[in-house]
Amino acid sequence: MSEWLGWLRSVAGRTPGAMISIVASEGSAPRGAGTRMLVTADTLHGTIGGGQLEYRAVEQARAILALPPGHWRVQDYPLGPLLGQCCGGRVRLLIEHLDPAAMDWLADAADERILVSTFLPDRMERHVNDHALPSSLSARGDRPRAGDSLAEIIGQYQRPVYLFGAGHVGQAIARHAANLPLRLSWFDTRPVFETIDGVAVVPEAAIEQCVADAPDEAAILILTHDHGLDYRLTHAALSRPPCAFIGLIGSATKGARFHARLARDGIDAQTRARLTSPIGVPGVTGKEPDVIAIAVLAQLLQLRVA
Repeated sequence: MSEWLGWLRSVAGRTPGAMISIVASEGSAPRGAGTRMLVTADTLHGTIGGGQLEYRAVEQARAILALPPGHWRVQDYPLGPLLGQCCGGRVRLLIEHLDPAAMDWLADAADERILVSTFLPDRMERHVNDHALPSSLSARGDRPRAGDSLAEIIGQYQRPVYLFGAGHVGQAIARHAANLPLRLSWFDTRPVFETIDGVAVVPEAAIEQCVADAPDEAAILILTHDHGLDYRLTHAALSRPPCAFIGLIGSATKGARFHARLARDGIDAQTRARLTSPIGVPGVTGKEPDVIAIAVLAQLLQLRVA
């Protein structure tokens, strides 16, 4: 999810670059804290939201490239009064001339780890660990000064998604999920799908264990090639401790039949209410795999983060 890490790994040491980081934001702002973009003399990687904010920040980033590597500055932007943007929020930016000699921390950087940045007089010092508590910063008040540190979680929380079925819709979901805050575990029972990157082919006798292994915060999506297998997975999902979401592909008629069979098999009404079928944002009626995939992923993005 953190594309900026890839940009740093590809650019740092090869060409002079400046990084723009949103340190804090409040109110209505185009992007939130932790958003970054990379600026070179003639290229831009990523965005902090566009508009006048980004235009001014890129100007400052290219100006700081004239200073020695390591130099940094923190700038506050009230978006309405200063920039005339209708958002009306406030953003605090860190702009730094990247020092290729101070990039050892990149080897340890990954989503959901903790990045600790220390503001030193002539450079930013960084290290990665799993123990620091994230800092709580405001876009108002005192700016960070030399000696201050900032701890942040790299990337966004990525909800685990356990996807059962590697047919056309499953492939569309996997394709569109690639750049979303989701962590995909993808299963099918058919050996023909072993060639698709990311698919774990599991013997049918063991597939229900994959449901049991899903963490409580997972979303489980059931869309296999076989209604009987769909039912086994649905029953397994409703028989385990509650998870964030259980979705079953199919028509309202299929959903009703599954509910009736689940009731006969001893699954009570309160538990059956945890099943969403059909899946997808209501009102999206297209049957094309990409349409279904986008509707389902939009539904998952609506889930609250615990």
